[in-house]
Amino acid sequence: MTTSTASTTPAAAPVAGSPTAPVAPTATTAAVAGRARWERPALAALLVVTGALYLWDLSASGWANDFYAAAAQAGTQSWKALFFGSLDAGNVITVDKPPAALWLMALSGRLLGFSSFSMLLPQALLGIGSVWLVHSAVRRWSGPVAGLLAGAALALTPVAALMFKFNNPDALLVFLMVLGAYSTVRATEAASWRWLALAGVAIGFAFLAKTLQAFLVLPAFGLVYLFAAPAALGKRVVHLLGAVVALVVSAGWFVVVTDLWPVSSRPYIGGSTDNSELDLALGYNGLGRIFGGDGNRAGGGVGGGAFGGEAGLGRMFGSAFGSEVSWLLPGALVVLVAGLWFTRRAPRTDRTRAGLVLWGGWTVVTALVFSYMQGTIHPYYTVALAPGIAALVGIGGRELWRGRENLGARVVLGLAVAVTAGWGFVLLDRVPDWLPWLRWVVAVLGVLTATALIMGVHRFRRAALPVAVAALLATLGATSAYAVATATTGHSGSIPTSGPTGAGGTGRGFGGPGGGLQVDPELVAALRATTGTWAAASTGSMGAGSLQLASGRPVIAIGGFNGGDPAPTLAQFQRYVAEGQVRYYVPGGRGGGPGGGGGDVGTWVEANFEQVTIGGELVYDLSRPLG
Repeated sequence: MTTSTASTTPAAAPVAGSPTAPVAPTATTAAVAGRARWERPALAALLVVTGALYLWDLSASGWANDFYAAAAQAGTQSWKALFFGSLDAGNVITVDKPPAALWLMALSGRLLGFSSFSMLLPQALLGIGSVWLVHSAVRRWSGPVAGLLAGAALALTPVAALMFKFNNPDALLVFLMVLGAYSTVRATEAASWRWLALAGVAIGFAFLAKTLQAFLVLPAFGLVYLFAAPAALGKRVVHLLGAVVALVVSAGWFVVVTDLWPVSSRPYIGGSTDNSELDLALGYNGLGRIFGGDGNRAGGGVGGGAFGGEAGLGRMFGSAFGSEVSWLLPGALVVLVAGLWFTRRAPRTDRTRAGLVLWGGWTVVTALVFSYMQGTIHPYYTVALAPGIAALVGIGGRELWRGRENLGARVVLGLAVAVTAGWGFVLLDRVPDWLPWLRWVVAVLGVLTATALIMGVHRFRRAALPVAVAALLATLGATSAYAVATATTGHSGSIPTSGPTGAGGTGRGFGGPGGGLQVDPELVAALRATTGTWAAASTGSMGAGSLQLASGRPVIAIGGFNGGDPAPTLAQFQRYVAEGQVRYYVPGGRGGGPGGGGGDVGTWVEANFEQVTIGGELVYDLSRPLG
């Protein structure tokens, strides 16, 4: 692998045992000097293809996850609901995440009218932006070819094609983490505290999308700047402390505002144990995810693949996670290890090594945490791994190809191609009825290309381009096909999975809260005819979300996500009914549990109000007390 250095440092001599190709000009220098003529058209093509993949038939998933869709709808009807992320416009209870992702979806709905398309449009745009930022970050240090390869690898990761067309918070999380990585790259180039502070701001707002998961990239960011920035050690430490301050302010302002807001005039914080945003961030969505408890189901417990399977190093390659994100992971790890070895004697500020540490640290830390989490974890969480893997593929592939005159580089590159193609064969073999010929094409191309690379066939006239194209097909062919199948398949439910319909349990996604239940038209008409603050109440978010989305009228999700939160209390609900603010109660057979406020409310309603049938649905009319 060739090495490169910042424009402020002298070029390094080739490292002993590394590829012997001359040191290339730095990407930083190239960026200042301008772009080759083909770069902008190539980047435009990449973004157009990504846009087509993510925007095409965007509404095929309908409301996707009803849980977040109902909250986005509420945000179009109430500014308070938008700010806090309430499940209903009456502001009884929030979703169990901070609301940053909902802000974008609700504002889009306010501008364009609330619909499946307007709700999912920001998600797709965040995906396109993430691809552009990965390309830009990798290009600065490893050149345009590496940047294009990294961007394409991200766009064609199946879990990315899933989550950038879905309404969970992960799309915003990934975009902001990639923005943080790009800012770290810019900061490291010139020891810029401003760019480093921007990285802190980006991760702070990522915290407002999915709390502590955003912090998994911080070790890599900090290590790269501390080691590779061209400044004295003391100055680098001061800059890092300033970035921490920027992060804390960006992440903490919402927590402080929410927890200081009078409890009586804001919704209950769903998922918390004490109605505080801080408890939600550190408990259910924080340490509870790592160690279990605080409402988190064990990662290897009941729930099977939807909850990740058994914890351990093999989790990212297992049946639940493998087809989501691991297509390029074996090859990425190969080039990471080899790249760090080849650049072991490079100057401190070497940019190739800094890039490997940045994206490799991102990948390794995130993968290890996901692999050993004991709390709730779902396969789609791995979209946060995709940028790191994609960047390693781009950097490693380009640098090894540039050093292909060296036997060591050819062996490593051939090995990376072979293991990637082989793992693609294994993953495709798990869905043997879907494009059964593809796995054999990938396997044969992998063997032939790896052999050609190691033997140096590219040295023959006109052989380099065919070998390079074959290597791309062998490594990206399987993940590309699976990503396209994912993007062209509608998905719904609270635990979506990538892949085509019927492929090994993928397709529409798992059920549970947010499963997209159908509501009888007569019941919809009855809900629309109500005039109180809420048309109805139902235990848990699954039924409440479906009723609210179908009718356009606020519906109380008693107990929040799964019916287990103490909101509203029985006394609060009784007051709502006495004041005529809620008309119907729909029993919790649609989803959710009996805990929290749901059990007490349901028992009280059943004992005191008439049951009526509307469109074949048994509901309680809260305007008609018994006796």
